[in-house]
Amino acid sequence: MNDADLLQSAAPMMDGSEKKSKKDKKEKKAEKKAKSKSPAKAKGGKGKNDKKGLSADKYKPSPIFDDFAKHSEGHLPKLDRKFYEKELTRLQVELVKMQYWIKHVGYRVVLLFEGRDAAGKGGTIKRITEPLNPRGCNVVALGTPSDQQKTQWYFQRYVEHFPSAGEIVLFDRSWYNRAGVEKVMGFCTPEQVEEFMLSCPEFERMLVRSGIVLIKYWFSVSDDEQESRFRSRLEDPARRWKLSPMDLESRDRWVEFSKAKDEMFAHTNIPEAPWFTVEANDKRRARLNCISHLLSKIPYEDMTPDAIELPPRKSGSDYQRPPMNEQFFVPTIY
Repeated sequence: MNDADLLQSAAPMMDGSEKKSKKDKKEKKAEKKAKSKSPAKAKGGKGKNDKKGLSADKYKPSPIFDDFAKHSEGHLPKLDRKFYEKELTRLQVELVKMQYWIKHVGYRVVLLFEGRDAAGKGGTIKRITEPLNPRGCNVVALGTPSDQQKTQWYFQRYVEHFPSAGEIVLFDRSWYNRAGVEKVMGFCTPEQVEEFMLSCPEFERMLVRSGIVLIKYWFSVSDDEQESRFRSRLEDPARRWKLSPMDLESRDRWVEFSKAKDEMFAHTNIPEAPWFTVEANDKRRARLNCISHLLSKIPYEDMTPDAIELPPRKSGSDYQRPPMNEQFFVPTIY
């Protein structure tokens, strides 16, 4: 057999081995690519179909932590004003729909707003109630109890303001004063605080069993942001009334209030009426987040009545109005 014959017989063998080696390379490359895309295997975890693997973990952390991770020091940038106003208008329309539904089905809703001084509770309450019919929506902000009220059952003066069917009541601070400001400032005894911690969960369970929808919000703000808002109030005469001597006193007791809040949550964060914390360093975000969450907690439907047609105005026949010079008018200054 000459050289030409040897080369001719070896050619098919060479073609087969080259194809096999190329196929092996492609398979290895695909396998390597698949491993790099598998988070479980890359980190030494279980495979996708393994029930004990990462895919079986049903716990999903709050997306707020993902938002914090995108920005330095865990702070989100302030919300754009135009976007805020547009979104607020949309949410307020939904609040009106919610109130129509609550009135129609006879729902009773109690909202509690608690948190640090200058945390933005009042501003959020204002944005919630702004578009609503005041006949079915009341804001309760009780002052210091009278001598008579001090002799009553602790919850009694709050129960007087509870809603009837089809009504919403918003408490700008509530019975949780006992676990917060009253405890820290020494306005009640340790025995009274202990009794409150025992009674409050049972009281709230009783409310929920009676059919009241109870939603509790805690507005959380950093000490730096609180300090900034205090100074802003001092500099603005129109808002200076918001800063009371009690606010200044509580400013020096930040740690004590933190401890009181943590103990309060430990006793009163019950499944029937859990606490919902609102991150309030950005007032705009806090308002939108709170309203959006409130809407998600009420299973309302759009029951807005259809627009009515105005009939033609009837004539006044022969009635003669009294002379205008017999009336008192407000001076037209503007």
